[in-house]
Amino acid sequence: MSKTSPLLVGISGGIGAGKTLICKVFSLLNIPIYNADDRAKWLMTNHPPLKTLIIEKFGASAYFEDGQLNRQYLADIVFSDPDKTALINSLVHPAVGEDFKSWALGQHSKYVLKEAALLFETGSYKALDYTIHVTASEKIRIERIKSRDPKRSTEQIKQIIKKQLTDEEKTSSLVILFPTMNQLS
Repeated sequence: MSKTSPLLVGISGGIGAGKTLICKVFSLLNIPIYNADDRAKWLMTNHPPLKTLIIEKFGASAYFEDGQLNRQYLADIVFSDPDKTALINSLVHPAVGEDFKSWALGQHSKYVLKEAALLFETGSYKALDYTIHVTASEKIRIERIKSRDPKRSTEQIKQIIKKQLTDEEKTSSLVILFPTMNQLS
């Protein structure tokens, strides 16, 4: 008898929208959750093929001598140049996608969650069975971000929000399906 794959459910939304809170609720229900952002950071340091590609495209300075990712160096390059942002995404997102598939197959649950801020921007929502899109007003998002990261100014937060797709852009091409609770339980 072969193991059946769990349903793959994405959780996405802009910065400060409340993805983490929603995931905490699912976590209390013992639903496995894959945090794509955390896993991407881990893969960039611990996945040799990805690490090699990053060094090839961004230089040896992308890593410290101890092998750890030089986040500030990469951030300075990537966030100032949209082409470099696209390049790093083209390297990291496929690695995260493959890692998620392997992780999901190892779970013993009818469904699993993939929390990722950029599900829509990368098109990776297409590989999922369902997507939960979390939204909140800009005012609430700014308040949440300031409370967890008081060093950020309101203007910095607005710039981050402005760089992300709007909720309307993220959901305009989606067909909304509402599974029955029997499908998810």
